[in-house]
Amino acid sequence: MRISAAQRTENENRIRAAMDRLLRGEIPPSGKCDIKTLAREAGVDRTAFYGTRPYAHLRVEFERRLQALQQAGDTPDPREAQINRLKTENVKLRERLAQSEQTIDSLTDFRTEALARLAAQHEEIVRLREAVAGTSRVSRPPAPRTTVTGTCS
Repeated sequence: MRISAAQRTENENRIRAAMDRLLRGEIPPSGKCDIKTLAREAGVDRTAFYGTRPYAHLRVEFERRLQALQQAGDTPDPREAQINRLKTENVKLRERLAQSEQTIDSLTDFRTEALARLAAQHEEIVRLREAVAGTSRVSRPPAPRTTVTGTCS
């Protein structure tokens, strides 16, 4: 069914208004910043945005404006921004986890080495004590003599 020029102009105005709302970040609860949501918000069939259909130029304009916003660092869709933020956070957490695992491994190796050294030192102390106990020629010196000093009267 063909539409009149007035209806086409009215539809284009509704599409542009919906486009502006979406690009400002006014995303409906069940939508995203995409063509499907744009068509639904404007009350136009989504297929009218593809191929040689009447609103294909508006789809191109919408995608160009969306891409320009994204390149400028602005994401109109808060869910997309959240997804990007969570992906970045996930990468950072994975790096921290890998670093923590590496630290744990090195500390475990250090602990094992320290325990081995302590065990070797303990065995050396025990061996030296046994060697000293078996060949002890050390004698005690005599107790000091106490002298009584007195006066004779």
